[in-house]
Amino acid sequence: MLDELNERQKQAVLYNDGPLLIIAGAGSGKTKTLTCKIAYLIDELNVNPGNILAITFTNKAASEMKSRIYKLLGTSIKGAQISTFHSFGVKLIMENASLLGYNSNFVIMDSDDSLTIVKKILKDLNLDTKKYNPKAIRNKISNCKNILETPDDYSKYVISDYEETVLKVYKKYEDILFKNNSVDFDDLLRLPIKLFKEHVDVLERYQDKYQYILIDEYQDTNEAQYILTKMLSSKYKYLTCVGDDAQSIYSFRGANFKNILNFEKDYKNSKIVYLEENYRSTKYILDAANAVIKNNIFKKDKNLWTSKEDGKKIKYYRAEDERDEAEYVIKNINKIIKDGSNLEDIAVLYRTNAQSRTMEEACLKNNISYKVIGGTYFYARREIKDLIAYLRLIHNTQDNVSLLRIINMPRRGIGLKTIEELTYKADRENKSIYDAIESGKPLEFKNMIENLRKLKDSLTLTEFIDKIMNSTGLLEELKQEHSLEADIRIENLEEFKSISKSFEEENDNANLEEFLLQISLVSDIEDYKNDPNRVSLMTIHQVKGLEYKHVFVIGLEEGIFPHFSSLNDEAELEEERRLCYVAITRAMEDLYLVNAKRRLIFGQTQRNIESRFIEEIPKNLLIYEDDESKFNKNIRISLNKNKKENTNINFEVGEVIYHDKFGKGVVTRVEDRLIHVAFDYKTGIKLISKNYKGLSK
Repeated sequence: MLDELNERQKQAVLYNDGPLLIIAGAGSGKTKTLTCKIAYLIDELNVNPGNILAITFTNKAASEMKSRIYKLLGTSIKGAQISTFHSFGVKLIMENASLLGYNSNFVIMDSDDSLTIVKKILKDLNLDTKKYNPKAIRNKISNCKNILETPDDYSKYVISDYEETVLKVYKKYEDILFKNNSVDFDDLLRLPIKLFKEHVDVLERYQDKYQYILIDEYQDTNEAQYILTKMLSSKYKYLTCVGDDAQSIYSFRGANFKNILNFEKDYKNSKIVYLEENYRSTKYILDAANAVIKNNIFKKDKNLWTSKEDGKKIKYYRAEDERDEAEYVIKNINKIIKDGSNLEDIAVLYRTNAQSRTMEEACLKNNISYKVIGGTYFYARREIKDLIAYLRLIHNTQDNVSLLRIINMPRRGIGLKTIEELTYKADRENKSIYDAIESGKPLEFKNMIENLRKLKDSLTLTEFIDKIMNSTGLLEELKQEHSLEADIRIENLEEFKSISKSFEEENDNANLEEFLLQISLVSDIEDYKNDPNRVSLMTIHQVKGLEYKHVFVIGLEEGIFPHFSSLNDEAELEEERRLCYVAITRAMEDLYLVNAKRRLIFGQTQRNIESRFIEEIPKNLLIYEDDESKFNKNIRISLNKNKKENTNINFEVGEVIYHDKFGKGVVTRVEDRLIHVAFDYKTGIKLISKNYKGLSK
């Protein structure tokens, strides 16, 4: 078993004298090391499997770990607790339910159940759900629980009427769960900590039971997971944590990468082993990843290396626009297939869900089978189907299917009973449901549709779609949620305007009927779903843990990747850089980095400068596949540095400018006399007069 490990991996397996942190770089064999260590504890050190607690972040990873250990030992590891944090939490609560005031047959509420309870509480309090969005309140309660903040703790920070309402709902929510012998998903971590704090004897019993603790993906632990780990390991300190701070990309879920950076402070006399030999990628790819991540300040210094050959240089292409970007990807996919690879060996990565749309359409038009990993095909996304249903009903009021989808979407108080009565009436009178509507809230809906129908011919297609999204409340409902999921859905809706804008540019007399026909031609993907050999399309967040022979990273532009929301926050910008590191290290043989000079996004054309991450990669690692990207952007900027005259230049969102005091910046908004410019994180966003003489492109 040990003969198959390299020297660093052996060190990690053999060290069992106290806290151990394994910094496992991408593709360095961390799972192999971790499973070998568990097998070594059992087979060589004669540790009882029942004294081992191994925590992973997914059930799939836990299952794979059990399988690997079984293959190594050739015997059962019955008694070892190998599971996710949440599964372990269920076990702890079940075994100590009475001490927490629950019966052992407690019910675990999912997110939909939690939302139903919040809605009921708001109704009981006679509160308007438009002002107090149920999802937003549920998410706030969840965030509080994840940082172990009780209603009493939260009450100390309440300063507004809205927060006072959240506090009331939080208290009632907790009362309802407890009275119904129920817990929610967040309680699965919170309650074990509460148990251990209130019953030290119980904590000591579990410390004696789980003397050897191993935590995978430690960089992804949140506050509750961090505290639970610390409490359980504090007696024997046989703790092994495995992770890579450079791959910490889930802060939006509450993950705190500083847990791994502070390991030596938390656990005195700990040992650190660095796994830096990469078995996945070629040298050129690893050199690029190392070059990018070294620009982060908060990190553990390491240097990935490989005994593999240099490999192919990284191909960089600066496209004219998003269509040229997609065509470049398709052209190279066809070349890769011609050279003997399979479609399943290829991945196209992007920063945001909305970016999948252009690639999906390009794949469909070129008859390339694809799958969207960890997400939904663009035209199959709920919010897009809702918007299309509005368009179809406005175009054809006899479309009962579309009407039934949106008559109460977003919620407008039209219940199932009312809809059933309308459907029955329409059948009885042999007319469409729309024509059967005569009174009540359905009539308000019908009047709204009629008002939109009147505007259909007086607005451009894109203006009309924008009007629908705002008039129907589709956008507003999502904005009220204040959640990451809602933000993604908003981006998807806004991206739909890029589809209509493109259609307008290609068709002189663009109308709704032709547009709906065009959508129907590109939205049917059923032919590809059953083919296992498909190109993988996914966000970079979804690709962690996966690897592909050929990887395309698209949209490498300032404001897209790194995302615009990170440009003025150092911590968020460093996470974006870690995300780039993850993207690069997914590639085994080929890496393509692609961006566009201008991009139609959210219905507007933006001129974008290349991502700073491109500039951070040494030029000798890149093959430039177009003329313009051969020139170093810093040279172009320096040429403009002393240009002082500004005769009211026309600025566009996404353009790079130079300010004689603040330096390089990106235009984020244009007004009549002013422009909003994002400079570096220290300077932030500034409002500048267009006529300021110290301003140049």
